[in-house]
Amino acid sequence: MEFLDVLRKKNMKVRKFQKWGVYFRKRWENNFANHLSDEEKEDIFLYGDKYVCGYLWHIFSYEKKECYIFYQHCDEILLIKDASLLHMDDILCETDDAYKGDIYIVDKDFTWTFVKTHEHRWCGPYFTKKCW
Repeated sequence: MEFLDVLRKKNMKVRKFQKWGVYFRKRWENNFANHLSDEEKEDIFLYGDKYVCGYLWHIFSYEKKECYIFYQHCDEILLIKDASLLHMDDILCETDDAYKGDIYIVDKDFTWTFVKTHEHRWCGPYFTKKCW
């Protein structure tokens, strides 16, 4: 079953637009990769026509920055120097108890946050970035 059909089967109102992909990919780049120079974008293969170039998600897989991990009911703080090896499975594997189940991940400047709740099967995960 096509993704659109799956959504409609859930009684979701969905409208499909053709030929808007380039616009949305550029808009995504302008919002989430605007801190990188053109040279840096080429270095992480965000641009180009060689090898595995041109995937927007490459911004997440090359030289990730430091981040902090902390919990709702625990005073431990973890500083991750290079989060390139941190994956969603690692976060979801963290315990679901009320003590360490609520995990908050932020970049060093607190410009974005990712939250996994101890009720992650029903609530979340959540992500947001600071609005300027």
